[in-house]
Amino acid sequence: MGMVEQLWVLAGVAYAMLLGGVVGFERELKNRPAGFRTHMLVAGASALLIGIGQLLMIDPSHTGREMVHVDPLRLVEAVVAGVSFIGAGTIFAHRGGAAIAGITTAASLLMVAVIGVAVGLRYLLLATAATGLTLLVLTLLNVVERRLLARARESDQSKDS
Repeated sequence: MGMVEQLWVLAGVAYAMLLGGVVGFERELKNRPAGFRTHMLVAGASALLIGIGQLLMIDPSHTGREMVHVDPLRLVEAVVAGVSFIGAGTIFAHRGGAAIAGITTAASLLMVAVIGVAVGLRYLLLATAATGLTLLVLTLLNVVERRLLARARESDQSKDS
């Protein structure tokens, strides 16, 4: 397999790690169970797995009877399965009493994994836009949610008075 193709995969992994790091930094700022490095590694691993699959498909040493058949959806399934275990760990690590914490962080890990898949498939615009949307959900919608909850509490307190 040529070095140029491998370098393209490596560049994709680096870009996926950058995008994952942006989301992870937001999680890190909020002191969540999975932060900067974890999100970077999940996104990078996803892009690498997809990139390896693509390299296998074009590798001339895997022709004829030895041909490796790669189904891109199976690679995506492998990414999702792996991230599910990590996500479950973030949820269980911070469970206390009846409340469960860490679900949003688990969802952000799944999202950066899919962003890594998009980068691995070279859908860079899609991956970048998905990163922006993820940050929008994690930041702006969090502010809106907190304000709505505060208003609801104020309304309940005024009714009790």
